[in-house]
Amino acid sequence: MREARGYAPRLWALVGHALYRRARRRLRAGPAYRWRYAGRTPERILVAPPDLRLADPQTAADIYHGRFPFAGHVVEASGQSPFQLEVNNPAWLENLNSFRWLRHMREAGTDLAAANARALVAEWIAAHGGRISGLAWDPAVTSRRVIAWLQHSAIVLHGAEYPFYRSFLRLLAVQIRYLRVMAPEIPDGEERLRARIALAFAALSLPASASVLRSAVRHLSDELERQILPDGGHISRNPAAILELLADLLPLRQTFANQAEALPPALMGAVDRMLPALRFFRHQDGTLAHFNGVGVTIHNRIAAVLRHDDTIGAPLMHAPHSGYERMVAGGTTIIADTGPPPPPEVSRNAQAGCLSFELSSGRQLFIVNAGVDSFGARDFRPLSRATAAHSTATINDASSCRFNLSPRLEQVVGTAMVDGPRRVECERIEHGGHQGFVARHDGYLSRFGLIHERQLMLSDDGGTLNGADRFFTADGRPASGRAADFIALRFHLHPDTRLHRDEEGRMLIAAARGGEWAFSCSGVEPEVEDSIFFAGLAGPQRSRQILLSFRASEIPEIAWRLTRTRAVLPG
Repeated sequence: MREARGYAPRLWALVGHALYRRARRRLRAGPAYRWRYAGRTPERILVAPPDLRLADPQTAADIYHGRFPFAGHVVEASGQSPFQLEVNNPAWLENLNSFRWLRHMREAGTDLAAANARALVAEWIAAHGGRISGLAWDPAVTSRRVIAWLQHSAIVLHGAEYPFYRSFLRLLAVQIRYLRVMAPEIPDGEERLRARIALAFAALSLPASASVLRSAVRHLSDELERQILPDGGHISRNPAAILELLADLLPLRQTFANQAEALPPALMGAVDRMLPALRFFRHQDGTLAHFNGVGVTIHNRIAAVLRHDDTIGAPLMHAPHSGYERMVAGGTTIIADTGPPPPPEVSRNAQAGCLSFELSSGRQLFIVNAGVDSFGARDFRPLSRATAAHSTATINDASSCRFNLSPRLEQVVGTAMVDGPRRVECERIEHGGHQGFVARHDGYLSRFGLIHERQLMLSDDGGTLNGADRFFTADGRPASGRAADFIALRFHLHPDTRLHRDEEGRMLIAAARGGEWAFSCSGVEPEVEDSIFFAGLAGPQRSRQILLSFRASEIPEIAWRLTRTRAVLPG
């Protein structure tokens, strides 16, 4: 009961706040508020903002033939409107109703693609335009749809007759007014910020008074200053959130310039901080480090965003506000999680990976975290969020954080993180050409009475990573005589590597591109176990992990080393 009291109040406070917000949303979507969504229909769209997201004409062809490949799932419409289909896949439905796929029609650039885009918008208006309810009118989905309709209005309205033109603008205006009312009730985090971005786009793209633009800028600035940390990270601690938000903020910045409007200082500052932060989290192969919700990385998406980075300098090495460390030398990159969990309200994708790290050499990942399967089975999500799915230590096979796994409460607060390390300390170390850090967290203190401390040091040539993990009590004494002090220290290997032992008994991690690292440690015989890499391009992949198992009461400190024995071939 002592440990239950620690996080139960936090969980129930989160539930109470979510229920209150849900009740307000239902009220504001009901008949009593319906009058607030009526109003004048704008006469035209002044400017269509740019879209930085990648587009594929082949996807436009698939959609024309009734195949809708969204969120890793393909649905055959078989001549029916996709908005009338019953599909038991929330992610697919969200993608369908967000209309981000209009960019593929724009990329196709044909009259046929324009006619198909117009027909699908008309089908959505017929299915959902007369009633504000259901997933189609979820505020987060509505935000993305408003941005997409504005960005791709040229292709949708190309060759349109006047009745459709007016209907499109009328529904666009209704959605914008609805979003103004609902934005404060959106759960905290990325989607609330995107709603403010959508409203800023609308104030710039449609005829609006100066007061409407000022209000949109004020609310946007407030969210940017609150959600974007001083080092450019997002309050969710999810590196992928930086990429997603930049894909909207950069076009917004360009739209301000196109309309000759003064760029809000908060927007300018946020973008200038976020671009280096995105580079901070990127390995040399172009992928993002797998922390707190990062799944598959599409390299070209990052490249499209980073083309707008005017700094072109070396990435930051220290992100204290986001809680991460980076070390780079001799073609080796180390990225480590050295921060506390994010606030519970923005922790739906957060993972229990405190003090975990990833290692890449050249353009090859060697040591990784498991990542997430963005569009796969929901059963994998709890596994990928556990501490055991990260390259760090677990005590007694427990995670350093706890999540809401109640099916009933999940309908209210999702799978929020409700408990975790309260105190995480990190000290950067740089001397004699070596770089590293020593960090510790108390995520296991209340349950097992132990603190985990990790030190990583990268040599000046990038060829050696020395690591040490220590386990001690709150007063600094080594663990002794404890039954509950079983340690499992994991090093997950990327699926594109293979593992074998050499004549000296060392563990050799070899990559197909020629690179090789040797793992060694003192005092414990390494074991090899199966693992899963959830963030594979085609879904989860089988992989391996190096495992060190011992008792902290017998071995309170363990040293290990990764040594590069062969460099990765260039190219």
